Amino acid sequence: MSLVALVNLLFQAFYILLLLRDILSWVPGIDTRHPAVQFVERTTAPVLTPIRRVLPPAGGLDLSPMIAILLVIVAQRVVVDLLVRMLYD
Repeated sequence: MSLVALVNLLFQAFYILLLLRDILSWVPGIDTRHPAVQFVERTTAPVLTPIRRVLPPAGGLDLSPMIAILLVIVAQRVVVDLLVRMLYD
């Protein structure tokens, strides 16, 4: 597996974790002490927490996961483009 493919895979995994966290927030009565739920929350918190500080809930909706997903997509494109330029130029 190339470095570019690995970086893409890591970004995609993080993207899935953000989606999963958002979906888990809709499930009533979910056990937040479950190790899988804690892993998802601990992994995504470093990205979501700063966004939540800046962007308050709008009408009771938490838009931070959507903003985080957009930021991850942009970061993925920038990082992969830089890697491709460094490795293949």
